[in-house]
Amino acid sequence: MRWQAVFFDFDGVIVDSVHIKTEAFAEMFRQYCPDIEAKVVDYHLAHGGVSRFEKFKYYYENYLNQPIDENKIQELAQQFSNLVIQKVLKAAFIDGALEVLKELGLKDIPTYLVTATPEDEIRYILKERDLVNYFSGIYGAPKTKKLIVSNILHQGNYNPAECLYIGDAMSDYYAAQKNGVKFLGIVKKGAKSPFLKGVKISSHVALEFA
Repeated sequence: MRWQAVFFDFDGVIVDSVHIKTEAFAEMFRQYCPDIEAKVVDYHLAHGGVSRFEKFKYYYENYLNQPIDENKIQELAQQFSNLVIQKVLKAAFIDGALEVLKELGLKDIPTYLVTATPEDEIRYILKERDLVNYFSGIYGAPKTKKLIVSNILHQGNYNPAECLYIGDAMSDYYAAQKNGVKFLGIVKKGAKSPFLKGVKISSHVALEFA
């Protein structure tokens, strides 16, 4: 099939950076106790693709039993960004990701980056990694992935059934499913798939798997 458009998540799909953010969350909550740190990591891994802003709010309200306002959330988000951004800039590509982006570019098929990373941060990362020109559009938090995909489909007048979303988390799968878009899940070799039985998965990015 010739896809009308292809959507990509970033962490775990374009670059191997999921572990970087896992380690950052662990470091930020290590000051409390091992139990809190473990809960933070488990929640993060179980809710891939959920924005850091939502996660910090959840951690404070449910694990620390502390109120948290918007200023504190922004402060924590900046601390998190400081911990991860340089490491993400150096993270290795997921197998096949760059090759597929180049292939889609040669075929003149629109590609869209859809991530829970704050939009200004992901734009900086893509610019530094010389990846901006591979994408027709770049979108991040605070918008939800479901809404981003819906807007793009509408604005581009795309047929959802002829579009593909490549992601590594359930939030990616739901964004695709709720919009009627085909989905390919990226799962590392040896890792447990987070996806439902029957969802097409691959350990590397390759259009023929879809």
